Amino acid sequence: MQATADPPSDPRVHRTLAQAARERRDIVSGETMAEARLVRFVPGPDGVVTPDLARKLPGRGVWVAADRASLATAVKKNLFSRSAKQKLSVPADLVDLVESLLVKRVLDGLGLARRSGDLTSGFEKVMAAVRAGKAAWLIEASDGAEDGRGKILNLARHIKPPPRIAGLFTKAELGLALGAENVIHTAFLAGRSAGSWTQEVERLAGFRPLLPESWREER
Repeated sequence: MQATADPPSDPRVHRTLAQAARERRDIVSGETMAEARLVRFVPGPDGVVTPDLARKLPGRGVWVAADRASLATAVKKNLFSRSAKQKLSVPADLVDLVESLLVKRVLDGLGLARRSGDLTSGFEKVMAAVRAGKAAWLIEASDGAEDGRGKILNLARHIKPPPRIAGLFTKAELGLALGAENVIHTAFLAGRSAGSWTQEVERLAGFRPLLPESWREER
């Protein structure tokens, strides 16, 4: 009798299956993509579309690509009702609400990273992290001085691979998130926490640019 083949042991197969289990269909484009690139919505008790950014609320989820244009289309056409197969009401400010919730998650993530030692702030400390190749992200205050930022970004260009750059927040917003004053230069150190934070930042990038327009002339 012919022996039954064992299940494939190639770890790449298991990763593929795991990834497939975390994929959902965007109700706007019909494309299937990773959950990390989408925003989940559920019907609230009163039939109102409710964002579930943490993907934990009960109920059948409806998924929309994490970008302003896709969500605006879903709101305009009320694709939520069609997908959920029930009549749902959509808040007029849903796009702005999702953006504000994403902003909060990203800033909260910075606060958690600071407490766990995955974040370093201050010009000299950030420069040292960049030189050592330990910085996954450079988080620069959008209203910080060009001189200091330019020196850090110039150094980062020579690191392989270079850290990613975010200029999403003012120094006041960063200071509030990190419990400090005058936070201008911050580095998110490479590691598991940086990977999770990256997913949140990439979703937010669908709603606002990672860098102020004026910075593009500096680079």
